[in-house]
Amino acid sequence: MLIADAQVHIWAPNTPQRPWRPNQTPHRPEPLGADELLKEMDAAGVSRAILISPFWDGPRNDFVLEAAHRHPDRFAVMGRMDNDPPPKPGMIVKWRDQPGMLGLRYSISQRDPNATLEGMDWAWKEAEQGGVPFMVLAPHALSESVDRIAARHPGLKLIMSHLGITSGLKDDAAFKDLDKLLALAKRPNIAVKVSALPTYTSDRYPYRALHPYLRRVYDSFGPKRMFWGTDFARLPCTYKQSITMFTEEIPWLSADDKEWIMGRGLCEWLRWK
Repeated sequence: MLIADAQVHIWAPNTPQRPWRPNQTPHRPEPLGADELLKEMDAAGVSRAILISPFWDGPRNDFVLEAAHRHPDRFAVMGRMDNDPPPKPGMIVKWRDQPGMLGLRYSISQRDPNATLEGMDWAWKEAEQGGVPFMVLAPHALSESVDRIAARHPGLKLIMSHLGITSGLKDDAAFKDLDKLLALAKRPNIAVKVSALPTYTSDRYPYRALHPYLRRVYDSFGPKRMFWGTDFARLPCTYKQSITMFTEEIPWLSADDKEWIMGRGLCEWLRWK
């Protein structure tokens, strides 16, 4: 079974030559580089990973692209598109056309209070016309806005990161508005990443407290639009456990379901050969 991680952040050290954004705290004290990640992937049995530059590393994609250039069989990039500096019309397809980049990532979270979905229609239109998929991190409260975007641009492929959880809350508090995300399943051009989920529960491995939420996601989106991922640098468990919680601990997933969720669905959605 092909196992492809839908999200891992890697980043370079904070130096005067390449400074991070001010007043930002990374997921862990030591930077995570491509070589360390490859060792972890090999040990856990992960074939591929989507790399995303983290917010604190600034509005740049050079570090993740360099890793994809060195290891094109293992890594691909969803490039970070931020509001600092603001994106400009004509840039979407040019960004995506960089070797190793499959699409773009846009985030609305506590780290970037200036980010918004308003006034971005030109970007969604360009992405739809250019066949550029987007990963979107947006809270459940903005699900209706995402729904309107998907309706206006049916050819635009959107992937909702971390099931739309953008807070540091856990358990019922984190998932209390999950129904707003599940309502997006009616749009065939929207998929979800079941990523970083162990960070949103106080339960321990095998994280059975997450299973009822995952069942609701499965019943709404189905296995072909439900992509496994880790956000590895902040996992509270081992890489291997983040895999086996899906492949061994959820009895209602069939072998075919697991194949789609663990990698095939992501690769087909992003056209990652």
